[in-house]
Amino acid sequence: DRSNIGNAKILGLVKDIGLKGLQYNVCAAVFFITYSISEVPSNIMLKLTRPSIWIPTIMLAWGIVMTLMCLVNSYTGLVVARLFLGLTEGGLFPGVNFFLTLWYRRKEQAFRISLFFSAATIAGAFGGLLAAAIAKLNGRARLHGWQWIFLIEGLITVVVSILSYFFMQDYPGTARFLTEEERAHVVERLRRDHPGLATHVDKRFVWQAFKDYKAYLYTLMYTGILTSLYAFSLFLPSIINGLGYTANRAQLLSVPPYVAGCICTIAAGWYSDKYHKRGPFLVGFALLAITGYAILLGTTSPGAGYTGAMIAALGVFPTIPLAISWIGSNFGGDLKRGVVLAMVI
Repeated sequence: DRSNIGNAKILGLVKDIGLKGLQYNVCAAVFFITYSISEVPSNIMLKLTRPSIWIPTIMLAWGIVMTLMCLVNSYTGLVVARLFLGLTEGGLFPGVNFFLTLWYRRKEQAFRISLFFSAATIAGAFGGLLAAAIAKLNGRARLHGWQWIFLIEGLITVVVSILSYFFMQDYPGTARFLTEEERAHVVERLRRDHPGLATHVDKRFVWQAFKDYKAYLYTLMYTGILTSLYAFSLFLPSIINGLGYTANRAQLLSVPPYVAGCICTIAAGWYSDKYHKRGPFLVGFALLAITGYAILLGTTSPGAGYTGAMIAALGVFPTIPLAISWIGSNFGGDLKRGVVLAMVI
C-alpha cells in the first residue's frame, strides 16, 4: 500500500516515469497530506455507521486506487495517485485501533494493538518477498516490474476487502460468534473498565477532543516516532541497495528486519500489558531505534549498515502500538477517544 513505492523505486519506477531530483521524495510524502486530513472524519463515520461496513469500504477504495497506480506514467500522475491513496487509506489505521479499544479493557489493549500492528511488519516482510517474485514478471503483458507490484498488491487488497464485508463484526454486544451469555459478559467487563463514560454520538465530544491539550502533546510525541517508522519503511530497500547489494537481493534482505520487528513488537505489547506500563517501554525502544539509525548514519560498511537496520527495526516498530495503547487508555468516551486517536495517528 503506502510503502510499496519503496519496492517499486528500485525496480525502475524512477527511471521509467522520468522522476528527477527530489520528485520521488515528494511522491512519497504527499500521501500523508490527504491521509492526515481523512483520519478524523473517517473515525467519526465509523461511529456513525458500522465498523463492518465502513472499514471494508475504505479498504476496497484504496485497493482500487492501488491497482490503478500501475497505469501511472508521469510525475504528476504519481502525485495525484498518492494523494488519492492517502485519502482512501487514511481511515484504516486509526479506525482499527479505535475499533480495538471498543472490544478490550485498557490493560489488555497494548498486546492486541501490537498483534494488529505486527501484521504491518509482516506485510513489509511479505512485500519484500512478493516484490522479489513480481520482479520476474518484468516485461510480461508489456508491464514493468514496478507496475506488476501495484497491480497484484492492489488486487489482493480488493479481494480481502470484499471478504471483510462478510466476516467482520461490529461490537461485542452484537458479535455473532459469541453466545448471548458471552456478549453480556464482555459488555459488562467493558462497562466496569469505563464506568460512566459516554458511548453515544454527540458533536460536543468532537469539540472536547479538539480542545484537550493532551491530544496535541501526544500528537507531537507520535510525530517523532512515526517519522522514524516511515523513513524505515519507505527507504529500507533503497538503503540496502545503497550498501552495495543488487536490487533483487535488496528486496530479499529487507525481509529479516521486518520479521525481527514483528517479533519484538508482539513481545513488547505483551510485557507492557503484563506490567501495566507504557512510558518506560516506549522510551527504551525509542533509544534502541536511535542506536540503529546512528549506526546507519555513521558507516559505509554493508555488514555494519545492515546490522544498524536490524537494530532500528527492533526499536522503531514496537513504539507505535505502545504509543497508541497509551493514548487510547487516557481518553474517555467512545467518540472523543476515536477523534483523539485519529488526530494523533
